[in-house]
Amino acid sequence: QVQLVESGGGSVRAGGSLRLSCAASAPTFTDYVMGWFRQAPGQEREFVGAVSRNSVRTYYVDSVKGRFTISRDNARNTVSLQMNTLKSEDTAVYYCAADRRVDDAVITVIGGYDYWGQGTQVTVSS
Repeated sequence: QVQLVESGGGSVRAGGSLRLSCAASAPTFTDYVMGWFRQAPGQEREFVGAVSRNSVRTYYVDSVKGRFTISRDNARNTVSLQMNTLKSEDTAVYYCAADRRVDDAVITVIGGYDYWGQGTQVTVSS
């Protein structure tokens, strides 16, 4: 069983930055691909970005490319999402997700993840 705890959410003006962190209680963190998703009010949860087990691969949804960066620290069992140049449409609850893999792929679909955090709110005001 893997427990994920997100932190770092908050309110920021458009153009600002936030850094989200996710702490994982996985026995072997490097076994897991890690992803970030978000869900805005009244909308479905959507993929934001993912990083493979050993950080060889990252992938982002087009709307955040060039603004968001996902990284992981396998020594500390954490994954982070650096969000720059935030826009009002980035407002959502952000979720960390994990899935145990034997390959070094990135996973972009909700159904590909077995473990989820509780989420952290990000609010961007214009």
